[in-house]
Amino acid sequence: MELSDFFWNASLDELKRGYIEEKDFFTCLLCGEKIEKGIVYSHDDTLYEAERFMRVHIKLTHQSVFDYLIGMDKKLTGLTDHQNELLQLFHQGKSDKEVQQEMGIGSTSTIRHHRFALKEKERQAKVFLTMMELLKDKDQHAPAFIAPHKTAKMVDERYAITKEEREKVILKYFTEEPNRSLKKFPPKEKQRLIVLREIAALIEGERIYDEKELNQMLNAIYEDHVMIRRYLIEYGFLDRKPDGSQYWLKK
Repeated sequence: MELSDFFWNASLDELKRGYIEEKDFFTCLLCGEKIEKGIVYSHDDTLYEAERFMRVHIKLTHQSVFDYLIGMDKKLTGLTDHQNELLQLFHQGKSDKEVQQEMGIGSTSTIRHHRFALKEKERQAKVFLTMMELLKDKDQHAPAFIAPHKTAKMVDERYAITKEEREKVILKYFTEEPNRSLKKFPPKEKQRLIVLREIAALIEGERIYDEKELNQMLNAIYEDHVMIRRYLIEYGFLDRKPDGSQYWLKK
């Protein structure tokens, strides 16, 4: 199961705390970091058991689960830029008057109206989630969709990818293991997304590549490594320094 599946399939309580518990590990839903059970971890001269250290990891790496989620693309959160800013200010503990002054809009009653609108959005979301859960038991024809990667820049119809579609594209465009390579780059957007996702899965998540290292890795997969690199960045899989000297997998 890919990290994005862990994230999207997590319960509300698991998402709120930012990690899930597996047999031997606690796994961060935000970056995939695994903390092994039964080991004592040290940070700033303090010792932590595994689950507590996972909470330390989230604070050090992501600030908080809220900060990570609010920073996700609005196509994934469903928030407008205006709502995003309001939620950030509310999360900082600011009063209605402070929020009004900082945003320079309306009056305190305007902010209270926005709070009410957000509460309505929460109620609607609960009803919708409940209906979707109930639908799972009845809809026998629903395809198994693959969740978008969390760093996707624009989630649209290209991301409506079923597991069956993914398997067909992999069989069509990739050679077989163990020396898997790309036969040709697909012409269609959805097929390209599937191919790029498979290539991104081969990039080490904790590693920073210099340009030569990344080019060598991508060249082993496809001869036009420059094009592949460009599309990996365009689709939000890779990030880089402005001068192109270093590349890393986005989280």
